[in-house]
Amino acid sequence: QVQLVESGGGLVQPGGSLRLSCTTSGFLFDYNAMSWYRQAPGKQRELVASISNGGVPNYVDAVKGRFTISRDVAKSTVYLQMNDLKTEDTAVYYCRRGVTSYNDWGQGTQVTVSS
Repeated sequence: QVQLVESGGGLVQPGGSLRLSCTTSGFLFDYNAMSWYRQAPGKQRELVASISNGGVPNYVDAVKGRFTISRDVAKSTVYLQMNDLKTEDTAVYYCRRGVTSYNDWGQGTQVTVSS
């Protein structure tokens, strides 16, 4: 059974940092790309960052230079380091197996950026 469990969300002031984690099980983590999506209130879920099974990252323009996606194969975990957070980064963040190939998602973790 595929499982993805996110953690690390919370409330942070603008300019602050958070590190999200997504621990996985039930599939061969090192053979799969992984991605982070987010969904703000009233908006569609959108891709934020992805990382290939070989460790090559990709980012949407809105987070380039601020967010870093990484993976730890030994722990079957993918991370999203978020720096210089802005109010527009407020959303529920989800990790996903693959980028678009699989419908396997975590339950989401809330990130709120507010002063």
